Amino acid sequence: MAYSAKVMDHFANPRNVGEMKDYSGMGEVGNPKCGDIMRMYIKVEGNVITDVSFMTFGCGAAIATSSMATEMIKGKSIDDALKLTNKAVMEALDGLPPVKIHCSVLAEQAIKAAVADYYRRQGIDPTPIVGEIAECEECACEV
Repeated sequence: MAYSAKVMDHFANPRNVGEMKDYSGMGEVGNPKCGDIMRMYIKVEGNVITDVSFMTFGCGAAIATSSMATEMIKGKSIDDALKLTNKAVMEALDGLPPVKIHCSVLAEQAIKAAVADYYRRQGIDPTPIVGEIAECEECACEV
């Protein structure tokens, strides 16, 4: 399985990694089939994600997609962050092997889960804004 130079860079040198203490929203998603668990933290000021970090337990692709996703939403409005797709994350990483596509899906879901938590903390039902956050069923990893 070959990874792009960008995937390897984000795996070896992840950006925005670590627990955030003063977060506005936190989302955790995972896939028990392969063991990838992502926790995404966002800090929101004036509808803009001013800071973002993650903690991921999983394979190199899971770490790389988490890192890239945080880079792609930092400084963006919540609306723009919610538009980020797993396909955009994969393209930014110059692709992923087919068996690792689920990692990019988890990164997209982690962002949505963090935004949903942010809205809940504001007393707002996130479902009409964020939608349902379904479990990733694309995992093709060997257990």
